[in-house]
Amino acid sequence: MDHSLEVEQETDGRWLAEVPQLPGVLAYGSTADEAMVKAETLALRVMADRLEQGEAKAPSVCEGL
Repeated sequence: MDHSLEVEQETDGRWLAEVPQLPGVLAYGSTADEAMVKAETLALRVMADRLEQGEAKAPSVCEGL
């Protein structure tokens, strides 16, 4: 599954990054980069949890080896 990362600046100056394909995966940061790193980290944690719980199929990371 492909995931996209969307980033926007709030009116108060904070940056918000989210992965729309994973509900609840959003994070704030004082810079765009900080928000993106936090959202990507959270997305990986959510995907790992889903794999551990059997809610998702593991992607093939060793394809072609």
